[in-house]
Amino acid sequence: MVVYEFYWRDEEGREHLLGILPERRKTPERITEESIMKWGEMVKGNHLNSQKIYFIRVELDN
Repeated sequence: MVVYEFYWRDEEGREHLLGILPERRKTPERITEESIMKWGEMVKGNHLNSQKIYFIRVELDN
């Protein structure tokens, strides 16, 4: 299973976990960095700087 961990880096350089998104799409062509970041933008709301949000792709064993 693939999941994406979303992080936000604050002004002091500390990193905060925003959330985890499990990948459920079966069509790999639909999985793009832009489509993944759209979810991160929804989670962060309006109070965080989107320039400081990033994700890490993690593969979990079942």
